[in-house]
Amino acid sequence: MPDWNEKVFLIVIFLNTLIAVVYFLWGTMAVATVKERQMEEGEKLFDNRRAYLLKLIIMLLCPIIGPLFFALAYLTDKLLFWTTADLEDVIFSKDRVKTQLKADEERARNMVPLEEALAINEKKNLRLVMMNMVKGEIQDSLSAIALALDSGDSESSHYAASVMTDELNEFRTKVQALFREIQNEKEEETGLEELLIAYMDKVLKLQIFTAIEQKRFVKIMADAAEKLWQKDMLKMKEEQYESVCLRMMEVKEYEGSEKWCLRLAEQYPDKLSAYTCRLKLYFTQQNKEAFFSTLNDLKRSDVVIDRETLELIRVFS
Repeated sequence: MPDWNEKVFLIVIFLNTLIAVVYFLWGTMAVATVKERQMEEGEKLFDNRRAYLLKLIIMLLCPIIGPLFFALAYLTDKLLFWTTADLEDVIFSKDRVKTQLKADEERARNMVPLEEALAINEKKNLRLVMMNMVKGEIQDSLSAIALALDSGDSESSHYAASVMTDELNEFRTKVQALFREIQNEKEEETGLEELLIAYMDKVLKLQIFTAIEQKRFVKIMADAAEKLWQKDMLKMKEEQYESVCLRMMEVKEYEGSEKWCLRLAEQYPDKLSAYTCRLKLYFTQQNKEAFFSTLNDLKRSDVVIDRETLELIRVFS
């Protein structure tokens, strides 16, 4: 006959096992019921039946202590964290964070222009300038980086070539993508044409492509401008006319350049660029009659003249 201690032990084990099994069945059945309901509502539920299985094993291996531990954990959670945080007014946005970085005065004092570094051929300064230049807007520095291609320092010239290749490949890809999108634009849409003209002019005016490729890209730019002009000529800005005129002039497309110069003069007759573009074109073509006729028209006009144009008038007057 088992003594009293054995009976108590068996009763405790039985009750512990019963509690563990009931807890496991209740948890898994509740999870299944809630999961079915939330799947109907289109919600996502984390299936924690494995957690209940682990708790069952712990309670079986640790009689009394296991159930008490989970019971205390449950009561602590309900007593201390009985309310949920209200995050309705909390906005997690990176746009709201502005990091203020202290200026690196030591680096700024040691910086010299790239042209000076190339002139003195000082390798340390040249490499430092190249490294810091690419941290900013590279497209604004492409002309200077192009100078470094002929540097006597092989490391600097190699780095400049790598940067230049990457930027020009990105330019080619973006131009082709934008021009394809333009073909699918609606008749009243002009945003892509304006974007493409500004983007291409920023790079093409540096004249860093080969002559054949430069001419091809200028034609794409002129085609985009033509589409914009055909859709709504009033949306063509003075700067866009001037960009197309000058870029076509640089690749010796004089006929096309003159067409855009005349359109500029027609739409913006009171702007200085309406005269300077034609003056540059006729001077390049050695068309003296058209050059002096335009120069006289400029002198008779009320257009405000800048210092460069005033010097031009003095030289040819």
